[in-house]
Amino acid sequence: MTDIVPETVPETAEATPAPASPETPPGADVQGPDFAAMLAARLCHDFISPASAIVSGLDLLDDPAAQDMREDAMNLIASSARKLADLLQFTRVAFGASASAENFDSRELEKLAQGVFAHVRPTLNWAIEPQAMNKPSARAVLNIAQIAASALPAGGVATVKGLASDGRFSIIAEAVGPRARLRPEILAGLKGEPLVEGLGGPWVQAAYLNALVRAAGGQIAAEVGEERASIAAWVPA
Repeated sequence: MTDIVPETVPETAEATPAPASPETPPGADVQGPDFAAMLAARLCHDFISPASAIVSGLDLLDDPAAQDMREDAMNLIASSARKLADLLQFTRVAFGASASAENFDSRELEKLAQGVFAHVRPTLNWAIEPQAMNKPSARAVLNIAQIAASALPAGGVATVKGLASDGRFSIIAEAVGPRARLRPEILAGLKGEPLVEGLGGPWVQAAYLNALVRAAGGQIAAEVGEERASIAAWVPA
């Protein structure tokens, strides 16, 4: 069965232009304190695992009875520190827009996305030519890439494509692999619908992505098929 978000963007990522002042559909209150709390909880969830692993490694180093595990402890600390640094650098742009920066080099965005994929099962095929990308397109492509990674719990390949044409920057992510899927709460968030059931973490990122794309004047769509899931969006270039 196929689920399609309304206003589906075709494979070329072209779509009817959005209204002059697009709004997030009723229900997903991205301006409210509850949304901010859910987004903060999602980010804390991402950070707590590597941070806790670093602490566990330090505890092993301090344990006189575990001196034979010093090498394992150092490896745990090193790998967890890399994961935490990768997530923090990714989040700084994907959610914080890297302070006052207005444009981003697509090659730097690829490094951020690859840093996240280095710690998950699927691999990333980045198919965006080197170019400058504005803040909305940079934030959108990173969030789309991370959601595509989450669509492949058993591994696979997520291909992210981007093209600037006719005043738009179009993004398409194809996640292909066994058990590929977009959770119901992610589909709801991509439609701008409130969370009815499911996990808040996956929903809040999808709802945030929907809000930032629409706030920029663009559109977003998703489709789920057999062992594949795709997300497409465009924003003004």
